[in-house]
Amino acid sequence: MTTSEIDEIDERLLTLLREDGRRTYSDMASTVGLSVAAVKRRVDRMREIGVITGFTVQVDYARLGWGIEAFTELRYTGRTRVSEIVASASKVPAVQAIYGIAGDPDALIYLRARDVAHLRETIDTLRNAGPVTGTKTLMVVGTWTRDQ
Repeated sequence: MTTSEIDEIDERLLTLLREDGRRTYSDMASTVGLSVAAVKRRVDRMREIGVITGFTVQVDYARLGWGIEAFTELRYTGRTRVSEIVASASKVPAVQAIYGIAGDPDALIYLRARDVAHLRETIDTLRNAGPVTGTKTLMVVGTWTRDQ
C-alpha cells in the first residue's frame, strides 16, 4: 500500500486510534461520519496491509517508580559488530531501546531508571558490557511526541 491509498478518513481513524487504542468502532464512526461497518472495514484493511501493526497501552513509568529517562551514546572499538552491540546492551534491564546509528557514536541507548543512583549504575554496567571506548549520557527533562 502506498500513501496515496490512505485517504483523509483513514488518517483521521489513525489519529483517533493513536489517541486511544481501545476506542470503539462506534465512537470512531460517529466522529468521522461513517457507519460502524465501514470503519471496521477500513481498520481491518489497514491492519491487513501493515499500516496498523498493533495496539498498545501508554504507561506512566514514573508512577511505577521508573521516572528517570535518558539517552546514552555508546562508542565501541572499531571492529565491533552491530550484533555484538545489541547483544551486550540488551542484557541491561534498564535499556528500553537500542538504536544503531551512522557516524559517531556507534549506538544510542534509550533507558529508564528509578533514580539518579540507578542511572549511574546502569551507565557503569553499559560501560562494562562490551568493548566500549566511551559514553555520553543525556537525561530527559521533558518530552513531546507527535503521536500524542
